Amino acid sequence: MVELTVVGSVNLDLVARVARLPRPGETVGGARLARFPGGKGANQAVAAARLGARVRMVCAVGEDAFSDEALAGLLAAEVELELERRGTTGVALIVVDDEGENEIVVVPGANAELEPREVEGAVLCQLEVSDAVVEAAARRASFFALNAAPARPVSVEPDLLVVNRLEHEVVSRGKLVAVTFGADGAALYEDGLEVARAASPRVDVVDGTAAGDAFTACLVVSLLEGRDRGEALARACAAGAIAASRLGAQPSLPTAAEIDAILAG
Repeated sequence: MVELTVVGSVNLDLVARVARLPRPGETVGGARLARFPGGKGANQAVAAARLGARVRMVCAVGEDAFSDEALAGLLAAEVELELERRGTTGVALIVVDDEGENEIVVVPGANAELEPREVEGAVLCQLEVSDAVVEAAARRASFFALNAAPARPVSVEPDLLVVNRLEHEVVSRGKLVAVTFGADGAALYEDGLEVARAASPRVDVVDGTAAGDAFTACLVVSLLEGRDRGEALARACAAGAIAASRLGAQPSLPTAAEIDAILAG
């Protein structure tokens, strides 16, 4: 069984569904509100667990009423928690339109106060925590994967960097670099040369909130399972597509069987 430690954020997602996204200064009415456990770290931890990995998560939540809701998906997925409690739980304010496009504002809360610590084994990080946390997590990892989102320059060079095309303009250093292109799939680069490319299965997009998290976790787990790069990338694209076809972050994350099924056609 693949073992993975995720060091990252835990949020409560407050999701408003609207017909269209508002323009600057505009108010759009008729929204429907839903609440989901989220945070890029938690999403990727749950995604990896649903794919069959044994997952531990290093994270922080607040001492408030939101914390139980924010942790619910991790507990349901049987992710082992190394948990700090301080301040207020992180919150993501998400607006999703009828085409599945979204706008997200994150209030980091306790995630910004997570203490740096060194971690051994395979480690997956994102950038909803501080640089010090990311650097400490990478220091003793035998395999370090970084999803550089939200994008900012970092000092570490991960074994695997996962970015979308816009994030790639900000962060490009990685021994292996996966770049996602939304509905157009993804490509994998080594030393600047493309070593694999995969298409994304066609789905009806409902909510793209956790598609990148599903992609990242599936790519990491697939590589740790020893799958070749082309197969790992194809599975990651399938995971992202499935997640985009469902509402909410963690409720949308697929199992390995669902990925097998969509790839089988």
